[in-house]
Amino acid sequence: MSGGWLTTHILDAAHGTPAAGVRVDLYRLPAAGEPEHLTTIETNADGRSDVPLLKGGDFTAGIYQLDFHIGPYFEARGLALAEPVFLGVVPIRFGVADAGQHYHVPLLAAPFSYSTYRGS
Repeated sequence: MSGGWLTTHILDAAHGTPAAGVRVDLYRLPAAGEPEHLTTIETNADGRSDVPLLKGGDFTAGIYQLDFHIGPYFEARGLALAEPVFLGVVPIRFGVADAGQHYHVPLLAAPFSYSTYRGS
């Protein structure tokens, strides 16, 4: 793949499995003004996007945000959660300095905690 690209995946730390069927929204955050919604995906059986969220000329340096809708996922798994859920949507804001590289932003999630890192 020429140029850079952005991917993600979600691991369900409460069950030790990939998190399938999670809605993920991607936004570009301009220096001023409203966030620009770029795409919405649903994770596949492996907890991943089927294709890069952005690639090539659409992937530029700047600030982005991924919104992971994990509350509905954990509710669908049958977990007894408080109302409102503690973590309904997990927003991960990150910067892209070199759009020629691969940026992988995974989420490890449980009903009451999460972590992320820049993966490969």
